[in-house]
Amino acid sequence: MSEKEYEKGKKGAHQTELYFEVPSTCLPIVYSPEYNITFMGLEKLHPFDAGKWGKVIHFLREEQFITEENIVQAREATEEDLLVVHTKRYLSKLKWSLVVATITEIPPVLFLPNFLVQRKVLRPLRTQTGGTIMAGKLAIDRGWAINVGGGFHHCSSDKGGGFCAYADITLAIKFLFERVEGVRRATIIDLDAHQGNGHERDFLDDRRVYIMDVYNRYIYPGDGYAKRAIKRKVELDWGTEDMEYLQKVELHVEGALNEVQPDIIVYNAGTDILDGDPLGGLAISPQGIVKRDEIVFRAARRRSIPILMVTSGGYQKKTARIIADSILNLRREGLIEGGASEGAGPSLTPLMMSKSVSSGATFNAI
Repeated sequence: MSEKEYEKGKKGAHQTELYFEVPSTCLPIVYSPEYNITFMGLEKLHPFDAGKWGKVIHFLREEQFITEENIVQAREATEEDLLVVHTKRYLSKLKWSLVVATITEIPPVLFLPNFLVQRKVLRPLRTQTGGTIMAGKLAIDRGWAINVGGGFHHCSSDKGGGFCAYADITLAIKFLFERVEGVRRATIIDLDAHQGNGHERDFLDDRRVYIMDVYNRYIYPGDGYAKRAIKRKVELDWGTEDMEYLQKVELHVEGALNEVQPDIIVYNAGTDILDGDPLGGLAISPQGIVKRDEIVFRAARRRSIPILMVTSGGYQKKTARIIADSILNLRREGLIEGGASEGAGPSLTPLMMSKSVSSGATFNAI
């Protein structure tokens, strides 16, 4: 598909730099060094590892799965891109450092000039958001895509929270609905430890979007209003372990995809389910996380449904290694293709290529 074809879209769709022709030599893995948040150590005041994404890339390079040349460089979402979902009022609120401090749960941010907050905190989050939107298009083109960041599932069109300032999942889906002919239905499979109340609020009355959410029932956000959007709700107890968890995931992923076959799956693959995570409250092993991701990708591949994965929450230093190991396992299992030593090669599932575009703080989490 040419860039001009993508820009046709539906009538009224704005011009964007996030949909562009990606060389066939690139894997549909999206990342930018701009993802990582580093500023005077302030990022250490939240339990989230704000350099997690770069570490995932480092491990994948070490294993010779990727090189700098064969991954897709994420681009920052512009204000016009963000307005596809967000209200002007909400985006204006982000010009107040106090608001950003509240959303990111890093209280000292409120004392910083907003131009620094925009550059050091919000720009990385806008770049990850752009990465999710880009990965949505790539998933349609190649059958699968992974944004090494993103998954800000607590943010809706007019409200942020839990370290989530932009609604990247909603944006990726709405971009596809607006711009890619034939994409009419989406399924969100949210397996982060927390309820995905942001996308749930955004799609509450949208029958085109089917939401499955598996989460610890006792932790943030406990958004009863948003729960009405969940078509397949699996509420877990404290300390849920591998056997019970994986059985429930497989049962409900299969059930969800049998109930409605979507044109795209958005998979929110949070690793805060890991045993010992300070916010998730579950007890899943590293091997359990790898198996979980395999279950979801295998179900998508069996039905030839394109899948977009985002990495979402995860609050331990070992999380990055587990994400990298899971991606490498997907490759070993033949559920994704390519690698630095063999080139990107043809997609295993060349789906839909003919489609044209018409401090003392209480921490919550993505």
